[in-house]
Amino acid sequence: MDMHTKPVPFELQSLVETHTKPFVVVDSGFRILAVNAAYEKTFGIAAADAVGKFCHQVSHNSTVPCSEVGEDCPHTSLYNNRKPTSCLHNHYDISNRACQVRVSAFPLRGSNGELYMGELIEELNPPADRRTNGKRMVGKSRPFLACIDQLKVAAASDAPVLVQGETGTGKELAARFIHLHSSRREQSFLTVDCTVLTDTLFEAEVFGHARGAFTGSVGERIGLFEQADGGTLFLDEVGELPLAQQAKLLRALETGQFRRVGGRHQRKSDVRIICATNRHLWDGVKAGQFREDLYYRIACLAIRMPPLRERLNDIDVLVASLLERISQIMKRHFMLEPEAIQVLKQYDYPGNIRELRNILFVAASRSTRNAITADTVAVVLVEQRQERQHELPDTIGPSRAARDAPSVLKATPTLKDVEAQHIAELLQEHNHSRKLVAAALGVSERTLYRKLKRYALK
Repeated sequence: MDMHTKPVPFELQSLVETHTKPFVVVDSGFRILAVNAAYEKTFGIAAADAVGKFCHQVSHNSTVPCSEVGEDCPHTSLYNNRKPTSCLHNHYDISNRACQVRVSAFPLRGSNGELYMGELIEELNPPADRRTNGKRMVGKSRPFLACIDQLKVAAASDAPVLVQGETGTGKELAARFIHLHSSRREQSFLTVDCTVLTDTLFEAEVFGHARGAFTGSVGERIGLFEQADGGTLFLDEVGELPLAQQAKLLRALETGQFRRVGGRHQRKSDVRIICATNRHLWDGVKAGQFREDLYYRIACLAIRMPPLRERLNDIDVLVASLLERISQIMKRHFMLEPEAIQVLKQYDYPGNIRELRNILFVAASRSTRNAITADTVAVVLVEQRQERQHELPDTIGPSRAARDAPSVLKATPTLKDVEAQHIAELLQEHNHSRKLVAAALGVSERTLYRKLKRYALK
């Protein structure tokens, strides 16, 4: 134990082990006095390596308290007010991986009369497992942590959820988060893309069809509503559903009953519904394009996904996560120079996290070294802006990176060219298996389908 640390009273030392979740005792000088076994297991930090050190040193790799870097600090609040407090935080494990947590701090009084802080730490976003294909939501900004907290609340009930947000903000990942933290986690999570299904296809896909229900239906089909019994059905871009299908969906949600296309028997299914949209659905209701009764049925809990421009402080942790997957795909280890991170934080990301991933992918493909430079990133961003504005390269004042590498701007492929070429190579490598290609890209099969159509690939 550090020589500046007073021995913790025995009763407080014993208290930490009464908790099954990570628990820490901290003194008035920010020193850790005790941690329990759950803390050691969760964050991979042995008690001997934590006790005696500053709490911000162990959990944040920081030399100063959280309050001094603009974060909520439970320690400061508790010692100022002498009352329990709670906040959202990022904690770091032994491998320096960020973990989103809720910290609940309580005043503890030892037999020696000293006031201590007891911290109960609850993980909001545990490490990804095989069911997430290695993908997980990461971030440390206040908007992100607040969103994670809302998702955790939604997961605790079976109420329908409406996830709202711009394209590329991670709405499907949010839906999976809710499912994996719910009581239905061991059952199926199935997805319906409402943008690619016609009236007939939607009904057959969701509710199934009987043998001979329509031309070409040689056998019967079990619909996703039935397959997801006991689990979760995710309706992506639900605002695109035609009114006729909205009525059929509403009926199934209200009664839990449905009938296969061409079938005679009513069937039942216990399904938790999560919907997502990049629209303002209430505007659709007012315009007569979306049923008001269906809106109220699916929006019991409405959660907004913050766009990336509102959480630019998450760029560094997002880059680390995305580059890890890009490195696996390209079979090279990539990292960004610190200056490159600052360049990325100066962009507004209309395409959100999906756009950030594409930018990193192109920058990695052009990098001759494992460390991607700020100049490489700057050139890619210049081109990205030009593509969005439909302007020729010489109509925009060049950045320093563009001036330094004018030949690169003219000779290198665009974002779309690189992505199309990469998908074509993956198709060849995986014998045109869309499932394997989608897994290699880290996207859903329906997203891959859209890309294949956009680039005229087969």
